[in-house]
Amino acid sequence: MTRRKKDLAFEESLGEEWSRDFDIVEVPLGERSFFVAGAFIFVVALIFLGRTFYLNVISGDFYGARAEANQARLTLTPAPRGLIYARGGEVLAENEAVWSAFLDPKEFFENRDLQEETLRAIEEALYLSAEDVWKGIKESAESDFTAFVVLKEKLAQSELVKLEALGLPTIFVERDFIRHYPQGPIFSSAVGYVGRIDVNDLERDPTLGGEKFIGKSGIEAFYDETLRGEPGVFETKRDAKGNILSEELKSEPKTGGEVRLTIDGGLQEYFYWRLRGGLEALGRRVGVGLALDAKSGEVLALVNLPGYDPNILSGSGRNDEKKAIFNSPSKPLFERAISGVYTPGSTIKPLVAVATLKEGVMKSTRKIFSPGYIDIPNPYDPEAFSRYKDWRYQGNVDVYSAIAQSSNVYFYIAGGGAPQGVDPQILAGGGYVSGLGINRLISWWQKFLLGSRTGIDLPGEAEGFLPTPAWKEEHAGTPWLLGDTYNVSIGQGDLLLTPIQLLSYIAAVANGGKIYEPVLNSAKEHPNLRADLSEFLPEIKEVQKGMELAVTSPLGTAHLLSDLGFKIAAKTGTAEVRSKTGENAFFVGYLPAETLAKAGAGSDTPQIAILILVENSLEGSLNTVPIAKDVLNWYYWNRTRK
Repeated sequence: MTRRKKDLAFEESLGEEWSRDFDIVEVPLGERSFFVAGAFIFVVALIFLGRTFYLNVISGDFYGARAEANQARLTLTPAPRGLIYARGGEVLAENEAVWSAFLDPKEFFENRDLQEETLRAIEEALYLSAEDVWKGIKESAESDFTAFVVLKEKLAQSELVKLEALGLPTIFVERDFIRHYPQGPIFSSAVGYVGRIDVNDLERDPTLGGEKFIGKSGIEAFYDETLRGEPGVFETKRDAKGNILSEELKSEPKTGGEVRLTIDGGLQEYFYWRLRGGLEALGRRVGVGLALDAKSGEVLALVNLPGYDPNILSGSGRNDEKKAIFNSPSKPLFERAISGVYTPGSTIKPLVAVATLKEGVMKSTRKIFSPGYIDIPNPYDPEAFSRYKDWRYQGNVDVYSAIAQSSNVYFYIAGGGAPQGVDPQILAGGGYVSGLGINRLISWWQKFLLGSRTGIDLPGEAEGFLPTPAWKEEHAGTPWLLGDTYNVSIGQGDLLLTPIQLLSYIAAVANGGKIYEPVLNSAKEHPNLRADLSEFLPEIKEVQKGMELAVTSPLGTAHLLSDLGFKIAAKTGTAEVRSKTGENAFFVGYLPAETLAKAGAGSDTPQIAILILVENSLEGSLNTVPIAKDVLNWYYWNRTRK
């Protein structure tokens, strides 16, 4: 106590000393000080009230939901995807109700004392090693998606009983649906497949939420929103200790809408097996088969080979098989029919013939002589020349036989003309031919909508490519030459088309000049006319005669079809690839040829246009004709004759 008194005395004396030393005197506080203090208190109170108003009124719903979320857990009940059918009612994609096992990562990491027990239980019940589980957790984390880790789909009854008996909060089972494709790879090119949502899907569409599966390719992807449906919502409320307070079904799942395709199931199946068998017989793996209704644009068959089994890709597990598909050098997931671009070879000649006749470059009866080549003199060296080959000796050919026999020399001259110094014998006693020239060729390619997407209802369609003098000058640094025009006139060089573009233009030749948008969903409004070239019908009819002659003439490139007993129009093509070290073989054709101009969009007469492509063929277009023969014969007897 004494020490405390001394301290106080010292403090008091010090205060007095300070007062004397600095002449400090006590003065009363003014009203201004009270005003400032009051204003400060008022502002603080106003901020507090404003914050309270914001939290409780303006953001009340948000923070209320946050509070609710702390004690409520929403579980999304999967909705069955809509079914996919062929035009005849065959089911191409359906759902199988199963029980699936999942790991809850949140519970797994929050309950570290249960991790070992969880991993041991999974190994005993599902025969999944701890390494497999950790790998699944890692993959889920890498996808940056808060979905549960799929342990196993389609649980056996014994597995279901074991897991439910565990009672572990880290593992749960729920009713699920897995996609099943009854026809396996036969329809995979058109139908596609589904897979679980990953980070790439979320980047493309941030609105994706609880849907566990999404279409990855084909119709499944293009019409995903229609097929997907809406998941149901089930709410579970717990207290702070994790005890369940209540459970409530907030909404029922809604099944997705169905999609019925224009694909002819019987034709697709036959086309698939015949093309596959043809490729195997040739020792080849890659090919495309397409069929269109020439009067409407409906896709009747779409085959990409090698194919893949969508059942492998649409479920969990089977990782080795999935890797084999994804890593295959043959790229089975690549939709060549719509995304592949190819030099069309001689299948471009019917288009060049229409342009030649319409532009008055040559009349249909004008003959050109082909000894198997044409020599073009060098304007700077009379002794030198460039030789452009025909694929065989052709003799005198007019537009009909030039199409039928696929004469290169005829179409060299039709496209690029015959310059001074060309052997007069080539002109077969006729006058000089100026040729269309590259600019008019480009214009006609565009008239037939080449180099632009067809609008088919599948994802990933390519545009193709139309070369121009300006493009060559920019990219190669050299001018466009006569030889370049010669090459594109016979479908070689840098002209690139997709198979669906090529067949769409051939279908327009078949129906008299109408280019329709290809369609797979029968519910989509169609026919959708993209271009009407019926003003060129007189010229198209002349070309039709040439394509019919390709079958009926002994010298025709498709003469193998002549014994079928019904009228067919056809054109074959061989396109050089890999710097002229390989060839792709094409066939395009249609039936019934005798009704083409008469059969309008509303006609009951079936009219089919088909395309066959064999990559890296052995004997050029000869590899495609036997396949085409069998496909057309099947269609005639199973569809046209019905």
